[in-house]
Amino acid sequence: MPAAQVQKMKLLYLMKILTERTDENHPLTAAELCTILSMEYDVPAERKSVYRDIAALREFGLDIEQSTGGIPGFYMGSRLFELAELKLLVDAVQASRSITGKKTDELIQKLESLAGREDARQLQQQVFLYKRAKTENETIYYNVDYIHTAIYTNVQIRFQYTEWTRQKEIRLKRNGAWYVVSPWALTWDDENYYLIAYDEQSERLKHYRVDKMQKMELLEEKRLGKELFENFDIVAFEKRTFGMFGGREERVTMVCREYLAGVIIDRFGRDVMMVPQGGEWFRISVPVAVSPQFFGWAAGLGTGIQILRPESVRREFQEYLKGIASMYENDGEQSRFWQ
Repeated sequence: MPAAQVQKMKLLYLMKILTERTDENHPLTAAELCTILSMEYDVPAERKSVYRDIAALREFGLDIEQSTGGIPGFYMGSRLFELAELKLLVDAVQASRSITGKKTDELIQKLESLAGREDARQLQQQVFLYKRAKTENETIYYNVDYIHTAIYTNVQIRFQYTEWTRQKEIRLKRNGAWYVVSPWALTWDDENYYLIAYDEQSERLKHYRVDKMQKMELLEEKRLGKELFENFDIVAFEKRTFGMFGGREERVTMVCREYLAGVIIDRFGRDVMMVPQGGEWFRISVPVAVSPQFFGWAAGLGTGIQILRPESVRREFQEYLKGIASMYENDGEQSRFWQ
């Protein structure tokens, strides 16, 4: 290899060694760097040339520090991601149900490559085997790419939508009918990835689980629903829906016990107005997508919350509770569920 080419490779290998193997607690001296270059990469180097190369890498913008204390040597001072930031990203990847187990392992390995060797070992120690449901749909990554491309190029998409059966099998909804929508945004909710899109047939915005989409295609038709999406507030949408289940929108007034203040703020945000009602109670009035999921949330808070109005929603909630209670009132009725 020509001398000039060797010098270029030496600079790149030196950057690789410093990036992968050094940190504040694990510096390498110029002599050690020369040895690694020679023994592992077959690139001859002298200490003086290593000093010059480090100066060039510093001028390029790398934060290469020199330790003169108990452990002398050179080390990478700062990186694109700090270890704490990488730990957060690793935890997020592990926790996401929308990322398959195989892709989870691949992404974590890529995140580890952004850290030094010792920090990567720490990250590996932070990896836990989550006994949780993970999507089995490997096409989710292509779906996300298609959706981003459709948004960027301003075109509609079509896909088939799936659901689980009690036999734990995936089947196509609507007998495999194609869904044609105009994609506008992607959002996370309850550890799942959702597409917000305009449905021309219903003339409204809807949401779809990205991991439940199959055979996605880009269409030539331009997107519709721009006017609706311009006035669409994703944050407000997520606050008023429960588990991304839609329903008719109502402004619901409820009274809550003081100890539920944190629950209410987590659900509806810090801007929610909580009006004292005397004693340990306060009142809120919030927009809600009325659905069984909303009623389930309210029921889960027990006697700590009460729906006041509108009267129609209050009655629906009463019927919801009665329907559940009726399943347990007559023991003789149990047998029909077991047959």
